[in-house]
Amino acid sequence: MSSPLASSDVPALASRRRTFAVISHPDAGKSTLTEALALHAQAIAQAGAVHGKGARRGTVSDWLEMEQARGISITSAVLQLTVDDVVLNLLDTPGHADFSEDTYRVLSAVDCAVMLLDAAKGLEPQTLKLFEACRVRRTPVITVINKWDRPGQEPLALLDEIQQRLGVTPTPLNWPVGIAGDFRGVVDAATGGMTQFTRTPGGATVAGREELDAGEAARRHGQDWHAATEELELLTASGQVHDQEEFLAARTTPVLFTAAVINFGVAELLEAVTRLAPPPGPWSDVQGVAQPVDGPLSGFVFKVQTGMDRSHRDRIAFMRVCSGRFERGMVLTHAGTGRPFQTKYAQSVFGRERETIDEAYPGDVVGLVNAHALHVGDTLHEGRAVHYPPLPRFAPEHFAVVRARETGRSKQFRRGIDMLDQEGVVQVLVSDRRGAQAPVLAAVGPMQFEVATHRLEHEFGAQAVLEPLGYGIARRTTPSAMPVVDGKHGAEVLRRTDGTLVALFTDRWRMGTVESELPRGSLLPMFGADGMDAS
Repeated sequence: MSSPLASSDVPALASRRRTFAVISHPDAGKSTLTEALALHAQAIAQAGAVHGKGARRGTVSDWLEMEQARGISITSAVLQLTVDDVVLNLLDTPGHADFSEDTYRVLSAVDCAVMLLDAAKGLEPQTLKLFEACRVRRTPVITVINKWDRPGQEPLALLDEIQQRLGVTPTPLNWPVGIAGDFRGVVDAATGGMTQFTRTPGGATVAGREELDAGEAARRHGQDWHAATEELELLTASGQVHDQEEFLAARTTPVLFTAAVINFGVAELLEAVTRLAPPPGPWSDVQGVAQPVDGPLSGFVFKVQTGMDRSHRDRIAFMRVCSGRFERGMVLTHAGTGRPFQTKYAQSVFGRERETIDEAYPGDVVGLVNAHALHVGDTLHEGRAVHYPPLPRFAPEHFAVVRARETGRSKQFRRGIDMLDQEGVVQVLVSDRRGAQAPVLAAVGPMQFEVATHRLEHEFGAQAVLEPLGYGIARRTTPSAMPVVDGKHGAEVLRRTDGTLVALFTDRWRMGTVESELPRGSLLPMFGADGMDAS
């Protein structure tokens, strides 16, 4: 815990925070990179890939059973690391498109993003979508080209793709020595020197690093060194040099090269995030008023998770601190209800591991345990009222009725459905016609259904049966339109648990037919221009 003198200086302590997310397409090596960053920050003693062998373990950020079994991230995770006197709040995100909603919520809680690209595949569809989400929020992005230890594209071609498809200028902070598949080290764009890497057994510990001047690098690496420096000089001559103001304005993206599975280039990334990522600044409320970091305590819940502690099956709400100093035990106000909220059980989180936290500052993530009154998007504050913008709800495209396999487990089933809905794992739709024991699950992607049924069985003891529905389009609607829509074949109206009426249709033709019989404005998009729900 900080000393009383230091803890009173909120702006100074906030300036030491860096809160960032790692985003990527599936299989780009995101969880492996997250683990490698934790290793280099000395937060763990040994790194492990998801499909580890021998002494290698599962990644600390992938702690759900399904994540460990499948080797993919299906829920976001929070890791707090300390490098020198800088506190890094690292938010690992799901890469799979089916869990985009979770990723977008995380992006609303960070000040910077690290975008990971596969050296062989370059920009992939999910990467493009996530970058666009960063662009909408004007979030600065650091680009990491990973898996340089495997065959891949030419580095100049990858940078050209970034510039052409993303519309930002890539500015390399370093450049690889050796082609993809033969990674020797990197040239530092600022100093012109080389960092040479050496493998360690299994990549489980920090890779060996040796600093070489230009002469020694040329002697050891010959043509590979000369090719790397010539390409870097070409980029420098074209003006692709890092400028901090342009980066913070999200007009450029610094680029680094790594091979996370063997820990090559990870220390350079950690240094870049520490040095370049912006510290927390004033956070705008729903009215657009910026809340200064040294104002009264305020924050918002961007994630709710149950099942992290299997012994107690507790529920934890993750709150991003936006302003002020958080002290465990302080009584805050729930902005939505005006009711007081006790913070006696506050914890810092490292993957699945947790420990009690006594204080936190802007940029930090506080885990509020057994916070049953909190939901995703809720604001907490002290003093005068503050209300931060609601978090995105996506337009679902897949729908299924879910029932308890055993009627005797209906209580556990109902509790599980409520928890999954509050966490945002799926959206839950209900109607009088279907009844409370047969809610409709609405999802962005079908894998969300697998997660929901798996967790219902293993966390709540309620096996579930899914009955897919033939709907593919959802629209918000009005109470007056409900009888007309419900009376048509291939259409149905249900109520989301936040009160929104949702009209479902089998296809666009059916929706158009029904809409022609309704007053103008009876069917509204579930999403705004950025693809997120505007309701």
